[in-house]
Amino acid sequence: MTSTLTATAEGAPVVELDRPLVGGSHHRSSAGTAGLDASDAERSEKLAAMRAGELGSVHSWELVTAVDGPGTRLTAFLAGCPLRCLYCHNPDTMEMRRGEPVSADELLRRVARYRRIFEATGGGLTLSGGEPLMQPAFVARVLRGAKELGVHTAIDTSGYLGAHCSDEMLADIDLVLLDVKSGLPETYRRTTGRDLQPTLDFGRRLAASGTEIWVRFVLVPGLTDAPENVDAVADYVATLPTVSRVEVLPFHQMGRDKWTTLGLRYELEDTQPPTPELVARVRQQFRDRGLTVH
Repeated sequence: MTSTLTATAEGAPVVELDRPLVGGSHHRSSAGTAGLDASDAERSEKLAAMRAGELGSVHSWELVTAVDGPGTRLTAFLAGCPLRCLYCHNPDTMEMRRGEPVSADELLRRVARYRRIFEATGGGLTLSGGEPLMQPAFVARVLRGAKELGVHTAIDTSGYLGAHCSDEMLADIDLVLLDVKSGLPETYRRTTGRDLQPTLDFGRRLAASGTEIWVRFVLVPGLTDAPENVDAVADYVATLPTVSRVEVLPFHQMGRDKWTTLGLRYELEDTQPPTPELVARVRQQFRDRGLTVH
């Protein structure tokens, strides 16, 4: 199951959206793309609109509190991801063709509707996925529009496509939820199918720019829990002065049925969630570096 991607002049991937498909994206309550008007433009017009950032492949959106950043947030899940994490609980967001074509203006109208809630709770907009930096032109346009509305912005990213984040885009981001999936290169490749270095480079670039970072680390017994792997993550995170918190996220099996439905092989079928003792040990490894852990 692969999407047809075309590189833009900037190297950003564009997908042919001739067969949009929407499914339930997340373990939390989700509205899919209900309330967002999908474009019915012809395919060539869609591709041109995606290159310009006017149109994106949006899998779903939801309104959540204290999950994807501070306060109450509208989190939009964009479709498409270059990683293939073994524990992914949203495998239905891996391919861009599984999203619905939605205009940046339509998404921003939704954001504007909740401005009072954002102001009252200290919340805002979070662009997640999938991987939002698969669609940099769209993300840049939405972030710019959100800032013009006075809305706090965040992206949830692995950092693997950090090179797609221009300096102009970065200036419109208030917070990055950086998913550091492993500290050892071989474990990172086993976990994601990709290389670790781009994530490390992007984190350092964020810190150099003064951008606030929340680090997320998924704790998977038998995969990411080795003390030396956690130490490597913690040592790296401790070098980033703009990290304000670390979230240790215990592995769960909530996405298992989605893998089956999509006809994908799920390698962690027999993996159990981490014990409270293991979670406590890993959190302490981060605290030992002076990091604030949740």
